[in-house]
Amino acid sequence: MSKAAPKESKDPFRCGECGWTTGKWAGRCGECQAWGTVEEIGAPKANSAKAGRINAPARLIGEIDIESARVRPTGIGELDRVLGGGLVPGAVVLLAGEPGVGKSTLLLAVGAQSAQQSITTLYLTGEESAAQVRLRAERLDAINENLWLAAETDLGAVISHIDSVKPDLLIVDSIQTIASDAIDGSPGGVTQVREVANVLIRIAKERNIAVVLVGHVTKDGSIAGPRMLEHLVDVVLHFEGERHSRLRLVRAVKNRFGATDEVGCFDLNDEGITGLADPTGLFLTRHTEPVSGTCVTVTLEGKRALLAEIQALVGQAPGRDGGYPNPRRVTSGLDGSRSAMTLAVLELRAGVALAGRDVYVATVGGAKLTEPAVDLALALAVASAAQHRALPPDLIAIGEVGLAGEVRRVAGVQQRLNEAARLGFKRAIVPTDSNAKVVGLEIIEVSRLKQAIDQALSPV
Repeated sequence: MSKAAPKESKDPFRCGECGWTTGKWAGRCGECQAWGTVEEIGAPKANSAKAGRINAPARLIGEIDIESARVRPTGIGELDRVLGGGLVPGAVVLLAGEPGVGKSTLLLAVGAQSAQQSITTLYLTGEESAAQVRLRAERLDAINENLWLAAETDLGAVISHIDSVKPDLLIVDSIQTIASDAIDGSPGGVTQVREVANVLIRIAKERNIAVVLVGHVTKDGSIAGPRMLEHLVDVVLHFEGERHSRLRLVRAVKNRFGATDEVGCFDLNDEGITGLADPTGLFLTRHTEPVSGTCVTVTLEGKRALLAEIQALVGQAPGRDGGYPNPRRVTSGLDGSRSAMTLAVLELRAGVALAGRDVYVATVGGAKLTEPAVDLALALAVASAAQHRALPPDLIAIGEVGLAGEVRRVAGVQQRLNEAARLGFKRAIVPTDSNAKVVGLEIIEVSRLKQAIDQALSPV
């Protein structure tokens, strides 16, 4: 009796976000827990490994022409700093950020600056009308004969515009609004984003066009769409900033053409967006007279040293009733957990009375300080506020505070002190063995938090 042929297995299903596969469809991925990302994929076809058509013959690596891949500055200095000098022809850049942070304004300025350098630029918007973008362009003085504008949401129409204009730089705002008729799904879905990205990346590589894609972010701050999108592009940039602050930061998360430890600083104002080569002034307050509860520190954003001011306010000392049973600890711009730890060390190891007293700490200008090097400045600001004694206006503090009350060394002390001296500060409290020397700056090394407080609050 002949054996029955084995039953052909059903086509598997795969998650477009993480690649997890399953034998049956599921509304939620069992690996990454994403909703609506599991799709059916076809079984591999027989003889799929046969030879195919090649685009160009292989050549010795030394014979490859690199002139066409030279970096071209965008004209925006702070963005060029992050990109590694500018945009590379054929490169695909993904710029992601929260709504209203200024992505469209920045890229319209990039398009205008590139057009001024005789670089044919095509700006495709899927979120606004052409008239709305024109109004913004007039405000930014971004009208140029080499800057083309189109409002499209269909991928086929986008390709037609590219064929017609033949741009050297293509800006797509945003990739979540573009959809392909060849693929099912709504614009912004995993399938659509993957298809649109693949087509635009292929066009960029084949025609040597620099492409900048605007991406949305989810509520947890990650880039919306399939995770593989970040792997496919050459550069991933994050555009950050508080809605109520003028400061904007561009960080490189991935960069095939440069470093990922550079940060670009921008000022978003009524006239548009401008680069800040020296943004320190946004994070400092100039007081006409000494004020208790303020201390200046130096933080590192990538390779850049930025001065920032920490302010503290401490409530009245408890009376006979022992103070508030549940005193408030409020932070703004600082890590809440680390600030609470520093306050506990300040009270138990340095003898600063904080029990039963409300403590409020904040940064100036919307700066976010999360590195441990700002611990010492935070402790000195709180100690100054608690004792109603102002710190010297020409003093900065750098150091990490440990649970035992010790002041630990941090990275980049020499670079931080050079920046402080450049801006006119005369005294610096740093951890012991920092091995830093700066002309015109008195460096005070301390090993304990109590010692740092005594040095900072002692009469000069």
